[in-house]
Order: sequence, then structure tokens, then C-alpha cells
Amino acid sequence: MRDAPKSMSPRALLFDVFGTCVDWYGGVSRAVAAAFAADGLVADAASFTLAWRRAYFDGMAEVRAGRAPWRRIDSIHRDALDALIAENRLDALSAGDRERLARAWHALDPWPDVGEGLARVRAHRWVATLSNGNLDLLIDLARHGGLAWDALFCSDLFGCFKPDPRTYLGACRLMGLEPGQVMMVACHRSDLDAAARSGLRTVFVARPMEYGGKTQADCANEGEFDLVVAGFTELAARLETMQ
Repeated sequence: MRDAPKSMSPRALLFDVFGTCVDWYGGVSRAVAAAFAADGLVADAASFTLAWRRAYFDGMAEVRAGRAPWRRIDSIHRDALDALIAENRLDALSAGDRERLARAWHALDPWPDVGEGLARVRAHRWVATLSNGNLDLLIDLARHGGLAWDALFCSDLFGCFKPDPRTYLGACRLMGLEPGQVMMVACHRSDLDAAARSGLRTVFVARPMEYGGKTQADCANEGEFDLVVAGFTELAARLETMQ
């Protein structure tokens, strides 16, 4: 594994949140399974969770294409949930369980390496989110997971979703930094490809269990991005060689 050259040393790092920092599949699938059990429903919680995630991407795509007005992620999640409940004839889900499911996205656990690794990175550099999530969602996730950020950049601030370049460049501008002074950290290749097109450095973090092993997660080989790491503790160690 090659070390990054000193010239690559970043002033700040921007982190994708869902999948990269927090285990959305584990948290949401457990909430779905609990709701189904409470209401006496026999349905596949794993399939429902994956379908919900796909519907989230479809909802964002409609906004990006101009076929739907700007909406916060919480709104997209809730509309997708209601549509899936109707599609799968799960009308027995109580109103309370529907609300708890919608709120499950606000209480997702970080991956085990995130807390320590993020703290080590933050000891020497700015760390901030750059997420399609809305601000209150990110606040709740940070508080739930005990994660300390220097800033929370989110789609609300820019009125658009990644991979729109306004998100990456807007975060750099608000920090007073040039894109080349900033690294984007994500487990999604498309996110990093878009960040690189905007001039940011890129870090791929492997999250092979992002989809609970049900669907193939993104992967990358050394050299495809500025850094390729197995987790946040390795990221911290690699960055510490750039001090």
C-alpha cells in the first residue's frame, strides 16, 4: 500500500454519511423487522429495507431531473415509505410504527472504526459532513453516535443533492479553502468521481457490509483514488504520515 505524497496533505476532510459513517442497512432493517413483528406482519424486512433505499435514490433523481420540486431527504424517505407500504399491502402497520420507521434514519449507529478514527483525524484537520441528508437529520445522527464534527454541510445549505458540483465547491467555499486542499471521503465511487471532477482529493473507504451482504457494495483498488483504505483508523494512520 503506497503512502500519499506530502503535497497531498489536506487542510480539511468532507465525509459522506450514509454507508460511509453509519450503518444505515443494519439500523433500518432492525427497525423494519421490529415494526413488522409488532403489527403481526409476515414480510421480508431485508427486501423492504433495500427497496426503501432504492426509492430514496429514485426520489432524489426526480428532483435532480427537475420533475419534482426541491425536497428534504426526510420528506423523500417518508413518501417512499408510504408508497412501499401501499405497494406491499402492509396497511396493518400502525401510524406510530410508520412514524418510528421514518425516524429510524435519525438513529443509525456508526461503524465500529468511525469514532476513534474520526477523532484522530480531527486532532490535526477539520472534519465535516457533506451529505444529502437534511441538517436536523445529521445533527441527530451526530448526537446519537457521539461523533464530533467541525461543521455539518448538507443538501439544505445548497438546495441540491450530490453529485451536483455546487455541493462540493460550496463546502470548500464556506471553509475558505481551495478544492485541492480538501479530501472527500466516501464508500461510493460515484460520489468520489464527482468530487474529483470538482478538484477535490478523494478517499475511498471500503464498506463491504453496507447492504448487509445482500447486495454488492462498491469496491476500489489502490491507485483508483488518492487513498483507498479499509476504515477510518487506517485513514487516520495514513494522514498522520502527512503531518
